[in-house]
Amino acid sequence: MHETDPRFLRGIIDTLNEGLVFVGPDGRIRMVNPALERLTGFTRDELVGRACSVLQCDACVRQRKDGGAHWCRLFDRKGENRKRCTVRRKDGTVVPVLKNARVLTDGQGGVQGAVEIITDLSELVDKERRIEELSRLLGSEEGFAGMVGASSAMHRTFRLLERAAESDAPVLLLGASGTGKELAARAVHELGRRRNGPYVQLNCAALNENLLESELFGHVRGAFTGAVRDRQGRFEAAHGGDLFLDEIGDLPLPTQVKLLRVLETKRIERVGDNHPREVDVRIIAATNRNLGALVRAGRFREDLLFRINVIPVTLPALAARREDIPLLAAFFLRAITERDGRKAGGLTPAALRHLVAYTWPGNVRELRSAMEYACVVAGGGDIDAEHLPPHIIDGTPECGGHALAATVAERTGPDAAQEAPADEVRPDAPVRVAGPGAGGGTQGRAGEVGAVAAIPVVSAVPVVPAVPVVTDSGPDHEMMSVDAHDRVMSLPGTSGEAGTPPPAMADAFPPTQRELREGEERRQLLAALRRARGNISEAARLLGVYRGTVRNRMARYGIDLHREVKG
Repeated sequence: MHETDPRFLRGIIDTLNEGLVFVGPDGRIRMVNPALERLTGFTRDELVGRACSVLQCDACVRQRKDGGAHWCRLFDRKGENRKRCTVRRKDGTVVPVLKNARVLTDGQGGVQGAVEIITDLSELVDKERRIEELSRLLGSEEGFAGMVGASSAMHRTFRLLERAAESDAPVLLLGASGTGKELAARAVHELGRRRNGPYVQLNCAALNENLLESELFGHVRGAFTGAVRDRQGRFEAAHGGDLFLDEIGDLPLPTQVKLLRVLETKRIERVGDNHPREVDVRIIAATNRNLGALVRAGRFREDLLFRINVIPVTLPALAARREDIPLLAAFFLRAITERDGRKAGGLTPAALRHLVAYTWPGNVRELRSAMEYACVVAGGGDIDAEHLPPHIIDGTPECGGHALAATVAERTGPDAAQEAPADEVRPDAPVRVAGPGAGGGTQGRAGEVGAVAAIPVVSAVPVVPAVPVVTDSGPDHEMMSVDAHDRVMSLPGTSGEAGTPPPAMADAFPPTQRELREGEERRQLLAALRRARGNISEAARLLGVYRGTVRNRMARYGIDLHREVKG
């Protein structure tokens, strides 16, 4: 068979991986190959005989608008090499392509038509998008010491953290659970003048009073049972660096007194020792509690609050920076797939709409958990809405309000709902039930754990919305807003009675629904203890709870049995 045999040429054309189309001088398609059919979704019969404009190439549209001697500028230039453009498939989707085109002529210069080779660039464009997204995440414009965010709220937070790092004054990090306070504390250390010194952290809520004091200040041999040797505390370990005290709102009152003395004298004494030791430590503290309300309740020392609240920084809730959700979700997906060795998948627009519409009571930590779940369910492919956790699709926070209380009560008894962690039952959730009948069917009773109504999914939310930053400073806001920082940083010294904050402090830390609820619970506990004449078992029976629950609440609310009940 001769090489110029049409059947021979047709066989070569049909085996090409790139799409090929031959257009006559009149602009009508004369021939296409199977690769072009696969690329466009049109069959050969649907294309042959039709004008080439059926592919809606954006480059051809621009050329026709520019004008020329022919209906297409290609016939003026006689050829085009490596032009990136897009064509539209039969189903309406747009495909990025690379086009090579040339006009074919006969021996006398007559135009026979034009042949175009079209290469699908979908995979290449997707890789370029992923590389660009990764570069943004790792770049200095949107990444800050391991913290991801491009919203104005996060940029403002980054500036505050950077300025706080330049100082040697104590830093107080405020924010709901899961907003990244640990990352912020690490950023302050790594950007500060003490970055070459040690960075030591301690969770103040993880230990009881005796162990906590030993962890902070150390102990000497024989100080207590089990102290078989001298032990260095966290303050000594952090000498010359930074000490991060997480959950400082849960610090017991006796330990608060000793911590205040250390901050004032720069000296510590190990447990069981009277030999002072010099320490040079900058304190970085964090809490999700309302410290002002704790001061009013007598559970946090006001003078200690003034000592640690020199440079307050509030980490914004994820719901206040929704434009960061697609960026964070992509970051977590990449980290999870790289860690597990999975095939990297992407997020569909439907999945992103659900992520952006959800309220995120657990903030960034909850978003990461949702991405972990989605990666497992999707099995390595693209993540669609059906792969997200059910509570995100339904729009109902899984760990908030009435639903959580009911679940805990069902599993562990009627009292467990009241013992739900404060971080999970948040009074500042975007949708609340204020009283009986509120919330369209989800009712709450006075004194009950804050009930949360179902939150509908708003499907009209765009994939990457431009959401203005909203700083909640209303009466139910549990943490100090960023705008309140200036008021707190310039507070004068206290002049009233101990335990009574000045007006500026009360303004900066308004009471919340949770503090009001806890206050009522403390009053009920005291009433039961007094009625039982200090008998804990009898008080537990009166309250309908376990004896251990009464002891836990006494410790939580700082109730001294001898002073407040028997005295």
